[in-house]
Amino acid sequence: MDDVKKGYREGEESAKEAWRNRDGEDLADKVGNAGDDIRKELGNLGDDAHDAGRDADRNADKTADNF
Repeated sequence: MDDVKKGYREGEESAKEAWRNRDGEDLADKVGNAGDDIRKELGNLGDDAHDAGRDADRNADKTADNF
């Protein structure tokens, strides 16, 4: 599921970037593109952190079951 969300974020960012660049690129376009990059990366980081926490919880459960 996270791969789907990452793919969606990438496509959304690319579409916005293309729309902004349709009439040339100015400072506002660069700021908007930078904001989109940050938003995408933070979203992906959040997904990765969520996965890591879930995996750690599962591993802890397995370890606890062995005692």
